[in-house]
Amino acid sequence: MQLHRISNRQVKAARALLGWSQADLALASGVSEPTVKRLECREGLLGGRADTGDKIVNALEEAGIIIVEQNGQGPGVRLRKPVVHDEGLRPDELNASNDD
Repeated sequence: MQLHRISNRQVKAARALLGWSQADLALASGVSEPTVKRLECREGLLGGRADTGDKIVNALEEAGIIIVEQNGQGPGVRLRKPVVHDEGLRPDELNASNDD
């Protein structure tokens, strides 16, 4: 169990960045949709059971969300930069000049 200090507004903002509905978050986190709706309708920090918050935060982070804690500009969320995978050369690009 982790102790997360994430607000309901941050959860909503994270969903917006991902283009997720409450149903999408419920599916990704394993938390029921009615629970997601109930938690998001309140102001302040994400309430509910600690393991429910863990599931929601983990699902958002696995989808690429970075949770920004309180700082000079205030709390927020942002998307992680996409990881660029070098898939190497395609078979039709292989030749003696690029043979290592």
